[in-house]
Amino acid sequence: MSEKQTSKARGDILIVDDALPNLRLLSRMLQDNDYQVRGISNSAMVTTVVNAEPPDLILLDINMPGQNGYEVCRSLKANEASRTIPVIFISALDDVIDKVQAFSVGGVDYITKPFQVEEVLARVETHLTIRTLQKQLEKQVRDLQSTTNDLVAANKELQASNDELNAFAHTVAHDLKNPLASTLLSMDLLERFIQLDMHEKALSALVNIRDGGYKLTNIIDELLLLASVRKETVEKAPLDMGEVVEQAIDRLNMMFIKQDVKIDLPDEWPVAVGYAPWVEEVWVNYMSNAIKYGGSPPAMVCGTTVQENGMVKFWIKDNGDGISNEVINTLFTEFTRLGRVRVQGHGLGLSIVKRIIEKLDGEVGLESQVGEGSTFFFTLPAG
Repeated sequence: MSEKQTSKARGDILIVDDALPNLRLLSRMLQDNDYQVRGISNSAMVTTVVNAEPPDLILLDINMPGQNGYEVCRSLKANEASRTIPVIFISALDDVIDKVQAFSVGGVDYITKPFQVEEVLARVETHLTIRTLQKQLEKQVRDLQSTTNDLVAANKELQASNDELNAFAHTVAHDLKNPLASTLLSMDLLERFIQLDMHEKALSALVNIRDGGYKLTNIIDELLLLASVRKETVEKAPLDMGEVVEQAIDRLNMMFIKQDVKIDLPDEWPVAVGYAPWVEEVWVNYMSNAIKYGGSPPAMVCGTTVQENGMVKFWIKDNGDGISNEVINTLFTEFTRLGRVRVQGHGLGLSIVKRIIEKLDGEVGLESQVGEGSTFFFTLPAG
């Protein structure tokens, strides 16, 4: 068959039959219907021919000298290179037991001699179509497996990069914090010793440097906290919320004194489940925001409500100017500031609050109206 004819062939079919008239008849019939056909009359040659150039379909006679059709089919199915090639038996044997054996050794169909041309063509076309679909499915499976392997490899590489980046960031943060703490201590001592003799502008510059250092320390602490909240798994337990709040107030004691902050606390706190060190950070963040941005003089009211859904709501209301709806939608997002009022902020605090509370199975939120102050809240499961 010419190269042009081969390119148009509907399939490559191998016919194995020791009866030459049958072999010629089947070959001519299939070639007339645009199939590429190869024929062999010696069953011993089947394995060699198939291994050299696997066909799309095999038409196999049963009664042949040497290896019969059953033995040939069994051998083909045992070979990895040929086990998926469909085999149609063509035989004069018409007993049920012969057909059962043909299917048991791996045949996909059975045509009884003398055969009808239309029947042979219909069955050949059917099994070639099935084989084509099978090949397409196998290719899709291989492509999917290849894609999956690529994704797994990429994910491992990304995870390794993330681990390296986290380790690097953690190391850098600690390396920054240690010399910064030493510098701040020296600045405090320097200010204390020479402030009486120092020029007013020089003293102001010294104070600015010190305050900037403390802000940097605070940013580093929050970055380390954010990293730990992302990675760590903590054991949750019932909280003594009154004690947690008192710890937060103690940490902000200098701010309370300097700003003359007024705070109203509940007489009793309901029990909620969480992780005390993280919840303390939430209160510190909410309180420090209320002091910085919640009105002058700062005043705040803390409260709590047991909700019907099994959650406890904790909240803190300030006496500030309130926050617009447009700004509310940007809160609790990493590295987002509250607009011009908070140009000195670095945007990490509320994102840390959100990450902490969500990891403790709660929610965060804000209720505010311009001119009426703001109420920041969070919820935790009831204890």
